[in-house]
Amino acid sequence: MSGPLPPLLIAIDGPSAAGKGTLARRLADHFGLPHLDTGLLYRAVGWLAERTGRPPAQVAAALQARDLADPALRGDDAGQAGSKVAAIPEVRANLLNFQKEFAYQPSGAVLDGRDIGTVVCRDAPVKLFVTASPQARADRRYQELRERGVDTIKPRVLAEMAERDRRDSERAAAPLRAAPDAWLLDTSDMDADAALAAALAFIERKGFRAAGP
Repeated sequence: MSGPLPPLLIAIDGPSAAGKGTLARRLADHFGLPHLDTGLLYRAVGWLAERTGRPPAQVAAALQARDLADPALRGDDAGQAGSKVAAIPEVRANLLNFQKEFAYQPSGAVLDGRDIGTVVCRDAPVKLFVTASPQARADRRYQELRERGVDTIKPRVLAEMAERDRRDSERAAAPLRAAPDAWLLDTSDMDADAALAAALAFIERKGFRAAGP
């Protein structure tokens, strides 16, 4: 990349349990950038819509940053609710400005989700598409659920993940897919440290490095 570098905006997309959230948080820490898990926006909309009876598009239009603090949004129920409302074009449109304002801060930012590189930040200088095999993702999600005390079985986890993947990839509004200029990172055989090292090597090849102490 020649000339002055733009602010470091990292767009990370990928399916659930591929490791994109962990990677995004660690990259944000490494580069000292603000981080937004955009999946929380949809989880919050779905969660609040189910509990208040308000139309999801109306909830999305009024969403505030404080609405993302509820620990319940990290649960599977909120995840399923978020995936359902994410298929509603009006919900996506109402959340787009929220995401763009966060992304285009002068400092740069890290965003992870399912349409960051394809819709929200099409001009991001760094785009990653983080994926893993269905079995590896199901194993990770199963272990996570067991550690949280959720009683489940792997076939059920795999089936629920497949259904969510289908919804995310087949929806008419901003389906899950890799941007043409995204770098594919398959974490099937990687732990979090290996994934971070691979991503940092790619970002540094783009000319970006963390500021010194």
